[in-house]
Parts: sequence; structure tokens; C-alpha cells
Amino acid sequence: MGAEHCYLLHTFPSIAYLSISSTSSCNVFLPTAANNSLHTATERPHMAENTLSIREKIGYGMGDAGCNIIFGAIMLFVNYFYTDIFGLAPALVGVLLLSVRVIDAVTDPIMGALADRTRSKYGRFRPWLLWIAFPYALFSVLMFTTPEWTYNSKVIYAFVTYFLLSITYTAINIPYCSLGTVMTADPKERVACQSYRFVMVGIATLLLSLTLLPMADWFGGADKAKGYQMAMTVLAFIGMCMFLFCFATVRERIRPAVQTNDELKKDLKDVWKNDQWVRILLLTLCNVCPGFIRMAATMYYVTWVMGQSTHFATLFISLGVVGMMIGSMLAKVLTDRWCKLQVFFWTNIVLAVFSCAFYFFNPHATTLIMVLYFLLNILHQIPSPLHWSLMSDVDDYGEWKTGKRVTGISFSGNLFFLKVGLAVAGAMVGFLLSWYGYDAGAKAQSASALNGIVLLFSVIPGVGYLITAGVVRLLKVDRTLMRQIQSDLEKRRSNYSELNEYQELKTSEHVRKA
Repeated sequence: MGAEHCYLLHTFPSIAYLSISSTSSCNVFLPTAANNSLHTATERPHMAENTLSIREKIGYGMGDAGCNIIFGAIMLFVNYFYTDIFGLAPALVGVLLLSVRVIDAVTDPIMGALADRTRSKYGRFRPWLLWIAFPYALFSVLMFTTPEWTYNSKVIYAFVTYFLLSITYTAINIPYCSLGTVMTADPKERVACQSYRFVMVGIATLLLSLTLLPMADWFGGADKAKGYQMAMTVLAFIGMCMFLFCFATVRERIRPAVQTNDELKKDLKDVWKNDQWVRILLLTLCNVCPGFIRMAATMYYVTWVMGQSTHFATLFISLGVVGMMIGSMLAKVLTDRWCKLQVFFWTNIVLAVFSCAFYFFNPHATTLIMVLYFLLNILHQIPSPLHWSLMSDVDDYGEWKTGKRVTGISFSGNLFFLKVGLAVAGAMVGFLLSWYGYDAGAKAQSASALNGIVLLFSVIPGVGYLITAGVVRLLKVDRTLMRQIQSDLEKRRSNYSELNEYQELKTSEHVRKA
């Protein structure tokens, strides 16, 4: 063994093996989950470095608020807009929502790889908020624009604009979600950060639900198409400003021990070695479907089943959003006492029962329906911060197990399955409305169509919650394991930092000798 090797093994005993070639390149073989015997001491992350200020938590939440003030319009209104305003057939809307996801299968991992390889003075993920904020806002306005063209031309326009919005959503949301993983390594701070995030999302969604329909009426009057376009212009501008505020207030703190410069194919192969990542993909798909099905069915339920006006729909949806904000805040309180996996599981069990019970309630008992809908949305939102916090935990698990961190690829997979879930849910709403005989131009719906709407609002989401609870049981990143992972990763990153300092010292010595 050469002198340099002996020096390193004595100075950095926890580094298993270092090979320094004649060209001064360096391959570091770091301990992984299979070799944790090298970590004999328990070491907690430096809490001061991992504690986030309230300003930064709010700033991070502003990013998703900006995303959801635009994408929330899709979740709440896209089916209704395309069928009742734009004029597409319900089944065609289902095809549209599903078809774009095929393209996402290619664009999402590419975007994840681009984010992982980004090198800038702002970090890897943060600059994308600055670069994509305006295009995302622009394409959201174009998607909610109804051109006075022939039906076939409008179909093409709808596909193109929805595709462009989806591309820019990918380009800004994958880096944004990845950003939450590199701001702090403390699991409790991550849950707190995600709770702030979803409170801010709730505020943005509340703003959306309170203003979109009234603004559409105010701007458009009888011309609802113009009203939706102008309302989205205002909301898109607000969303863009929120993204820029997020960019200005957050910082990246965690650097991977080894920067990835491998080909995309190699990164994809590595991320599939993370068994918990594969399982959380399934959780992402299952978790998003029930809520989105109910959201997509809400306008139909209020309008046709309850027989209420647009103004009541605004109040009803806004009440649900307030409930979701409360649910986001409860997530932190509950996980301070219990493991997030247990909270996730039992919340979905209660949701399954509660949601199915809605099928038997009298839709004309307005006060009762509003109170129960409010409570349902509190419960519905509790798992959301936990879900995104678990994604960060799973990313840590992957680095711990494989020795490599590919955050962008990891979150691109999650975002792809999230969008698949949204597409499947939206398509299911479109197909089932068509199956049950829904007619957007009718003055009244048939009994079959009304029954289909009630099923979409109650029983079908309830079954989805039950499936989600089962998938949660497949995850193993509980409190105990995450403490071990954080301790090991902190040590590993510290060793790599010391190694870099040594390499820089040796380089400067060679320069002085030359």
C-alpha cells in the first residue's frame, strides 16, 4: 500500500478504500447499507444547519402555491371546463387526459436527469423556478382559452395546449419537489416544511376557488369562454410571482456525496435498486386518485345533484379548501406523536368509511352535506404532507443503500406517477359520465347520470382510500430506520468533505512544487 493510501486510511478510518490514479482522478467506495459495520458511532445531523427559518418555509410553500393556483384549476375545473365551456365530449376528455401521460413517460425522467446535472451558482434545482415560471403561466392561459374554430380544430388545440402546459409543469415541478429534499436532512423539519407547503397550497387553492368562477362571470358575463380565459390570466400572473418569491427565499444545503455524471440509463438502473422508491411510486398513484376523482366530480355534484348555483359552488369548494388547510396543519401535530406511516394508514381507513357513507346522505340536506364535506377534506389532506415527506425519506434511503443520490430522477418518477394518477382519475370521471349518460347540454340529467355523479363523489374515492391504506403497509421507512439512515449519511458526507479538503491540499502542494 502506497504512502498516500496509508495516510488516508489513518486520517479517515471510516473510508473503506480509496484508489488514486496517476491522473489524480479518484474513485471513492463509500459504505452502504450492506456495510454498516463501518459506522460504530451514532451521530445525529447538525441540527443548526438543518433548522429552517419560518421565512424559508413560507418561501418554499409559495412555490407549490404558485404551481397549484394554476394546476389546481385543472384538478378542480378541467373536466367541467372541457365539457361544458370548451365543448368537448366527456369520453374525448378522458382520452386527452390519458394520452399526454404517454409523453410524460419520456419527458419526466429526462427532466429529472437534467435537474440532477444542473450546475449553477443557485444550485441544482432552484434555478429552474426562475427559468420556467413565465412559460408555465403562459401555457396555462392558452389552455383555458377557447378559440372560435371548428370542432376538429378545437380538439387539436386542446391536445397541443394541454401537452405544452404538462411539459412546463414537469420542468418546474420536478426541480421544485427535489428542492425540498436538499433544504434540510432533519425528518421533523421536512414534515414541518411540507406542512407549511400545504398550508400555502391551501391558501392558493382557496384564492382559486373563491375567485375563478366569480372572475369568469365578471370578465365574461354571458361569454363564459372569455371569462375563464381572463380569470386564468390573473391567476397565472399571481402564480408566476409566487414562484419568483420561492426562488428568492430558499437555499440548497445538501450536496450528494458523489455527484452523478453517469448516463441517464445508468441513473435509471440505479434508482430501481431502491425498493422503497418502487413502492412509493405505487403509493403516489393510489394516493392521488381518490381526491382528484372527488374534486373533478364536485362541480357536477353541486350543479346537478344538489341543484345549486355557481355562487354556492364557489362557497362549497372554498369550504373544502379551508378543511384541507386545517388537515395540513394537523399532519405535523400528529406525526410529532406517532410515526407518519401509522398516521397515513389509519387516516385512509377512516377516509374510506367516511367517503362511502356519503352515498347514503340526502344531497338536499345542504347544511349536513357542507359540514361533512368540510370534515372529509380535513381528513383528506392529512396524508399529503406525509406523502411528500416520505418521498424525501425514500431518497435518503436510496443514497444510504446504493451510495448514490439521484434526487431529480427519483422525484421525476414520483411526479410521473402523480400525473398518471391525475390522468387515470380524470379519464375515469370522463368515461363514467359518458357511460352513465351525462349530457352537458341538457336542462336536467337522467337518474342514471345522477347516480353516476354520486358514485364518483363518494364510493369510488372510498375504494381508492382503502387501496391506498394497503399500499402504505408496504413501506418500511419508519422512525427507527430513518434515525439510522440520517446518522450514517451524515457521517458519510462528512468523510467525503474531509476527503475533498485533502485532495485540494495535495493539489496545492503539487502546484507549489511545480
